Amino acid sequence: MAISLTEKAAKHITGYIERRGKGLGLRLGVRTTGCSGLAYQLEYVDEALAEDVMFESLGVKVFVDPKSLAYLDGTELDYAREGLNEGFKFQNPNVKDECGCGESFRI
Repeated sequence: MAISLTEKAAKHITGYIERRGKGLGLRLGVRTTGCSGLAYQLEYVDEALAEDVMFESLGVKVFVDPKSLAYLDGTELDYAREGLNEGFKFQNPNVKDECGCGESFRI
């Protein structure tokens, strides 16, 4: 099982943690919501939880709760700018369908 980051994502996360002045890494999870059933959830981690599964990619620690890991295994997290928009992009090999608005997905 693995979660990985592109260089752009790793650079963005590292820069943000440095500007914050604290943080261990990024927590990646899923929650039930939206038209298709699941949505990604991201937050910066200041303290790891006992149940977290930790991956390290390009020097950045990524924390995932065990329940989310089944939905996220093999995911690559990218960071992209498209016109005036910028944000994280998920390349998740487990996704079978996404809603039209792009906010949720189905496994």
